[in-house]
Amino acid sequence: MPPASSGASATHAAAPAPSSTDASPEADSRLTPGGPGYRRMSFALFLAGVATFALLYSTQALLPLVSADFGVSASTASWTVSAATGALALFVLPLSALSERFGRRTLMTVSLTVAVVVGLLVPFAPSIGALVALRAVQGAALAGLPASAMAFLAEEVRPKALVAAIGMFVAGNSIGGMSGRVITGWVAQAWGWRVAVGVVGVVAVLCALAFRALLPAPRHFTAGSLNPKALGRTIRSHLANPLLCRLYAIGALFMTVFGAVYTVIGYRLTEAPFSLPQGIIGSIFLVYLVGTVSSAAAGKLVARLGRRGALYLAVSTTAGGLLLSLSDSLAMVLLGLVLITAGFFAGHAVASSSVSRTATAGRAQASALYQSAYYLGSSAGGTLGAVAFHSGGWAGTVGLGLLAVLGVVSITVWGSHAARVQERHDRRGLVAAH
Repeated sequence: MPPASSGASATHAAAPAPSSTDASPEADSRLTPGGPGYRRMSFALFLAGVATFALLYSTQALLPLVSADFGVSASTASWTVSAATGALALFVLPLSALSERFGRRTLMTVSLTVAVVVGLLVPFAPSIGALVALRAVQGAALAGLPASAMAFLAEEVRPKALVAAIGMFVAGNSIGGMSGRVITGWVAQAWGWRVAVGVVGVVAVLCALAFRALLPAPRHFTAGSLNPKALGRTIRSHLANPLLCRLYAIGALFMTVFGAVYTVIGYRLTEAPFSLPQGIIGSIFLVYLVGTVSSAAAGKLVARLGRRGALYLAVSTTAGGLLLSLSDSLAMVLLGLVLITAGFFAGHAVASSSVSRTATAGRAQASALYQSAYYLGSSAGGTLGAVAFHSGGWAGTVGLGLLAVLGVVSITVWGSHAARVQERHDRRGLVAAH
């Protein structure tokens, strides 16, 4: 299959000289598995991913308790998640521009510091409005992490190791999302949701300190300017790239499914026929471990199936999980969540790594646009998933997820067709030239 044959495949030719750099280790000082600094770098960004998702989704498993405490509906309580993800989506692009000027490591450190400070204030929110406002500030602060981390990896890691390196960062996301929800579930059952989110804040502080101590200094970063016109040209060039636009849409749609499912699942499991306590509901998020494995294995999936094949496998797994979750059997619901989680994290790792490899200039902006789309999908999924649940129950939320999955399939098929048409056009032009 040619490199561009997938709707989300990364064009290897667009990556910076992969054949020469990978074939001549002495000529390339970028990090590679087994080399000095790679393990420290991977673990540091893994911890950053843990802190990011633990903070960003700290209230998601607690929404039924937040609803009860403030006397609000599920759709209103869901804004404590959607405000954070929506603010992240809005601020990720401007903060990525700052990373071009001041450095990836500096911006990630500042962003994580502000986010953990706000995280320690969240438990003291006096009203639902104040809670939503604090969560929005926290999301805006976290916006400095995802795109900067992707750009850092694209600059500091050799091309052939990039999918695996980004997979480790995404694996940290899954661990953070899982641990935050499991911790909050059991702590909230004993001491309430406020103490639970406070504990997540303390865990994030420890992750932030370890991240700053472990992350090696960048060796391939070149500072750019904050010229708005240059930034606008870079953004326009990325948005004019059909492959990048398809990747942005795929990331948004995958996250719409994930945001909808995990925003609403707590409400479903507190109701009949399950009627589970908060601690057990929090423990169900242990299925995030499946996401850790599937995202870290994304590189192997791509090597075996190609990017198009890996995406189709991720989509099929997600859709199968959605359908299984319609059952009234708790075991089938859990199996459905496992499949949804595995499919989502695999698809996200493939799409995000494709963005980093496709963009040869303005990588931070390319990653930032992906992250904006991704977290807008999360925000939309959380809000629309809650509305769908309110109007149609869990079947309504599943229906929303299946529509998003169908969108991913349509975009990938369309991209494959466009690539074949372009290939035929190029072949005719080559024949005519001779």
